[in-house]
Amino acid sequence: MNHVRLFTTTWVRFKPKVSDIDFNRLPSRNSNNLSSGVVGLANVGKSTFFQAITKTKLGNPANYPFATIEPEESKILVQSTRLDKLSKLYGSKKKIPTSLKIFDIAGLTRNASNGEGLGNKFLEDIRQVDGIFQIVRGFRDDSIIHIENNVDPVRDLVIVMDELILKDLEFVESGIDKLEKTIKKPNQPIDKMKKELKLLEEFQEMLYEGKKIGTFKFKDIESVEMTRKYNFLTIKPTVYLLNVNKEDYLRNDTEFKKDIEVWLQENCPNDKLMLICAQYENDKLDNPQEEDTESNRLNGVVEEMRDSLSLISYFTCGPQEAREWTIKRGTGAADAAAVIHNDLKDSFIAAQVYKYSDVIKLAEKNEKVNESELKAKGLQYRYGKDHVVEDGDIILFKSAKGKH
Repeated sequence: MNHVRLFTTTWVRFKPKVSDIDFNRLPSRNSNNLSSGVVGLANVGKSTFFQAITKTKLGNPANYPFATIEPEESKILVQSTRLDKLSKLYGSKKKIPTSLKIFDIAGLTRNASNGEGLGNKFLEDIRQVDGIFQIVRGFRDDSIIHIENNVDPVRDLVIVMDELILKDLEFVESGIDKLEKTIKKPNQPIDKMKKELKLLEEFQEMLYEGKKIGTFKFKDIESVEMTRKYNFLTIKPTVYLLNVNKEDYLRNDTEFKKDIEVWLQENCPNDKLMLICAQYENDKLDNPQEEDTESNRLNGVVEEMRDSLSLISYFTCGPQEAREWTIKRGTGAADAAAVIHNDLKDSFIAAQVYKYSDVIKLAEKNEKVNESELKAKGLQYRYGKDHVVEDGDIILFKSAKGKH
C-alpha cells in the first residue's frame, strides 16, 4: 500500500473558528460511515430507482403496493472524475472508488404513524438511515397503480411529511416527559437538562406548526449533540426525486416541477429537488449501449446526497493505486487516517497534503504529477492531527509504525 511515507516540509496549523461552523451542516450522526434510504409512498418506483442507482437486480419492483417489506441493502460506487484524473496522472495500476450505503425501504401510506400499511416498521426503518432519497411520482400512466388513485406530487409530499412529523411528535413528547421527571431527582445536571428541555419544547412547537425539525437553526454544538440522540425523522437531510416519464427526464422539466419547488421553498428550503426516470435508467442496465452523458444524471443524484450528508472525499495516490476515501466535513487529519486503518490514528505523526487544484494545474504541462515541483512552489503542506481535511486533499500519512 502507498498511503504512508516519511517526509520533511514546513509545518502548517489550521483550526476553524466556531463562527465559521454551520451547525445545520453537521451530520445527524458522528460517523464517517453514513447511509441513505429510498423512501416514499407505496408503488412510486422506489425499488426500480434502487436497482438503477446500485446497478443491481436487488429490490422488488412490482405494480402493486408493499412489494418491498424488509429493507434491501446495497452500496453505490461513487463515480469520480477527480479519481479518474488522479489515477492517470499518478500512473496508478489500480483505481478504487469510494461508496455510499443505501437501503430500499418499504412504501409508506396514510396513517402510517397509527399503524396503517407497514406503519411503524416503515418509520423505524427510516430511523436507521442518515439521509433520505424521497421518491415522488410525477408521471401519468393508468396501467400503474397509484395508492392515492391519482397523480398529485404535492399532495404526496404532504402525506409523507405529515407522517414523519407525527412520529417525531411522539419522540419529542416522550423526551419532554422523561426530562421533566428526571430533572426533579437529586444530583442531576440541571442547567444542561433545562437547555435540552427548552430545545425539545421548541421542536414541539415547530412540529405542531407543520415544520420539520431540520429547519431549526442550531447555534452551538451542544444543541446538535442533544438532538442527535433522539434520531428524529424530520431532521434527516432529504434529496427529493421526482420520478417522471422519459420525455420529461431528457428535457429536465415537467408540469409538476414549479408547484413542487414552491412547496419545498415553503417547507424545507435546505433540501434539493432532482428529476429522474427510474424505469429509463433501470432499462439501461440491460442495454449499456444506450448510456449517454445527456441523460445519465444518477451520478449527480449521488453527489447531492453526499453533499446533503456533509460527506467529502480525500485521496491517496501512488503508482500502485489511487483511492478515494469518504469522511464527514470537519474531520481532523488523525480521524481521516483512521478511515484507512484504526492503527493510523493512534500512531499518527503528520499528514503531507497536496491540493487537488494545484496538482491538476501543474500536471497539465507534463501529464503526470511532479511532487518536486509542487514542493519547490510551496504547494506541499505538512499538518498535525488537528488539521481539518478539505474536500479533494491528496494525503500521505506519516505513522510512528512507518506502515500499515
